[in-house]
Amino acid sequence: MLAPSAIPLIVAPLMAFAVYRRVRGSFGRQPIRTRRMTVRVVMFAVIVGLMMLSGLQDIRLAEGALGGVAIGTCLALLVGLRLTRFEQGTDGTDFYIPNPWVGGALSALLLGRLAWRFLVLAPAFASGTGAAVQGPSPGNSPLTMLVVGLTVGYYLAYYAGVLIHHRRYKRQWQAA
Repeated sequence: MLAPSAIPLIVAPLMAFAVYRRVRGSFGRQPIRTRRMTVRVVMFAVIVGLMMLSGLQDIRLAEGALGGVAIGTCLALLVGLRLTRFEQGTDGTDFYIPNPWVGGALSALLLGRLAWRFLVLAPAFASGTGAAVQGPSPGNSPLTMLVVGLTVGYYLAYYAGVLIHHRRYKRQWQAA
């Protein structure tokens, strides 16, 4: 059996890799890969559905998640997509250039919240009293769910918007 103190040693590198990929995708020219983006949209939609299931445990968690998804969707539609630039390469490949400030701010907010939760909960888990800190599951917080929902909602709407814009662009290009 795996010791509880070894779990962060396994999870930390996976989280670092996920953060690296997320931050790398927020900066610079990105090729539009419709299949990958479609899979991402579906994955984010499934994650939103799973986040809503947290309401079965505590309705405040689902409220936080739903609020975050709504704010993230509005942020993507009103700010993220408007600040995104679209280009076509010399070989006909389509690219989008996301605004680095929006992606960087979302990544920093998510990392900051997760780091805070880890720092708050680490002493309780190290002493073996993790279940006594905040009721049955100390890892859950409506604010954390709001921040995660914000990030998931933003990227769900953002990638869907990039795909819609790309489809419109292709239709105009083929008609000309």
